[in-house]
Amino acid sequence: MAEKKQKNEDRSAASYYNLKTDAVERLVNAKDAPEVSDKEIREYTAKRKFRLPMWLKIVLVKFWFAGAVCYFFLWGLGIYLHGLDLMLVLAIGLGLVTDLMVNRFLRNFETEKGENDKWMMVTVRKFWSVFLNVLYAAVLLYCVFQTYYTANVLMGVNPNVDSTQEEGMLGVEPILFGLLYLGFDILFIFVKRTLINIFRDAREKAAGTRK
Repeated sequence: MAEKKQKNEDRSAASYYNLKTDAVERLVNAKDAPEVSDKEIREYTAKRKFRLPMWLKIVLVKFWFAGAVCYFFLWGLGIYLHGLDLMLVLAIGLGLVTDLMVNRFLRNFETEKGENDKWMMVTVRKFWSVFLNVLYAAVLLYCVFQTYYTANVLMGVNPNVDSTQEEGMLGVEPILFGLLYLGFDILFIFVKRTLINIFRDAREKAAGTRK
């Protein structure tokens, strides 16, 4: 009796695994299976846990690196360099960091290629993109320091004197510098995207009228 029961269990187990094997083979050999993107695969395979939204990650990365450049370059080299020399070094540092680090982080965050290009002013991936990022950083730097200058004038402080001689002067420090740099960066990128969309719509309308 026991032997018969054991044979029945072995037989049912064998049929169960045969069924599973057949199902796997059918799935593997399926020719008409729909393609699934990497983004969908990550959504189903990733564990359910709290995640920062993409825009917040990008904003934090841009802000942190801008503040870090201010700390290490402006504060670190401020006792050795002054005026245009310091601004040139700052622009080069910000451009290099943007090209080699910030944009690389943004691309690593992508679930699809080119997804975060909308957050970059320079989207090309060539060796000469670093020069464009340095020029762009110089423009942002000019806007940031003009903001400091204007704020000090509005507060009735003379920005042309040394900060140690003028009380109440709004000085340059990493947090506010990072926020201002980030703000102008997002503003310029928004203007760029708006202009691209305008020209694209105009070109599509022109192409439609020709037809």
